[in-house]
Amino acid sequence: MLEGLPHAVRRYFELDPGDVEGFVSLFSHDATVVDEGKTYHGPREIRTWRNGPAVKYTYTTDVLGTDARRADQYLITGRLTGNFPGETADLRWDFAVTGDLISRLAIAP
Repeated sequence: MLEGLPHAVRRYFELDPGDVEGFVSLFSHDATVVDEGKTYHGPREIRTWRNGPAVKYTYTTDVLGTDARRADQYLITGRLTGNFPGETADLRWDFAVTGDLISRLAIAP
């Protein structure tokens, strides 16, 4: 289902959760991530997010849909299933891509 998406967006969903440096390398130096009402700017804060809130639970992600809204913006919908309260969550990942890197990511229900 991820075919045709930019490399960084595909890799976001494919990388092993423990590959933090590989994960951070998908983002531009001035990238922004918005998740659970908090905003993270740049590699240092994105690394902190990935080492904390993004991996505090064990879960699998099933991508349910992809939408290329523009040449640089992609909306991915999916379902997380794991050991967090409620055990499932339907999410949207709204990516902006600049060049080959993610420049903005907003994650929301």
